[in-house]
Amino acid sequence: MPVLNVAVLATESLLRSLGKISDSRDVESYVYKEGEGAERRILSMIRPLKHPESLRPLLSTLNVAESGIIEVKEINAALGEAMVAFSSSKVENGHIIINPKDGNWIDPEKLSLIRNQAGLESWKIHDSLPDPHDIRSDLLSRVRIDTTEEEVLVSIDQHFVVRGIGLVGIGYVRSGIIRKHESVEIHPGGHVGVVRSLQVMDDDVDFAVTGDRVGVALRGVQDNILDKGSQIVSVGSKLLTRMEKSEIKVDISVFQRNVLKAGDIVHMSCDLQFIVGRIESVSEESIVVVWDRPVDVRTASKKPPLLVQLDAGPMRIIGAITDIRPV
Repeated sequence: MPVLNVAVLATESLLRSLGKISDSRDVESYVYKEGEGAERRILSMIRPLKHPESLRPLLSTLNVAESGIIEVKEINAALGEAMVAFSSSKVENGHIIINPKDGNWIDPEKLSLIRNQAGLESWKIHDSLPDPHDIRSDLLSRVRIDTTEEEVLVSIDQHFVVRGIGLVGIGYVRSGIIRKHESVEIHPGGHVGVVRSLQVMDDDVDFAVTGDRVGVALRGVQDNILDKGSQIVSVGSKLLTRMEKSEIKVDISVFQRNVLKAGDIVHMSCDLQFIVGRIESVSEESIVVVWDRPVDVRTASKKPPLLVQLDAGPMRIIGAITDIRPV
């Protein structure tokens, strides 16, 4: 189904005006559907909970988002961090909605300056709550089916065992098309299984495409092979590279003032994985990081991994990883 995933930092009331809640865990999902059959278009609006206290749900949301909405209640450090996170994740279109709390006033020109500094110049600023229909119409106009023949990659964030069916993983199709009855490979581990069935939006389907949130029922594998951050690819795929140590290049985010050094603990967020690493060395050109466990990552992607430092103060986003190679 053609779907647009939208990362949203906003109040519940604003989201309820845009869609219907469908799921709630460390994020809330709201869905809006328009049209029928081949003409149906879907908005999947994903709201990470507990930001700014917890950064990981926001990063997981940005891993899969193509558009964004930010409701501005006040201008503070958390807003700056959020804007940098969206920009570093290459979310190039979105809406910033001014809705100050307690009747306070927010200067649109100051907000515009911060937006531009963060790298979100293409985002539209609304100086008051807009008509929800206008927001939905703009987002729906951006719904596209990815027709490129990319290799299949499904990133998993939930899993469970269903009696009579077996192991089921829930996640997002990050690239390509996954099909019912095809053989797949699950990482880490390289386990081979067969897609028993697929579900998208609670409907049984024969295939799922890039952007779909999909349930994948697997057969021929043990019940304990999936975890949060597991990756499903085609059998024999070379899409993922296993790394224990990586040399990375980072586009340092604006507003970031911390200087990385050997011994620092960092995290990498990519394809619903959140991986701990320790910096081994830093040079002018690159950083070498030793991961706390072997990781399976794409060396090239339209959506760059993010490097973060959780103890870096108000700006935890170090920047986008523009290149990653095993050492």
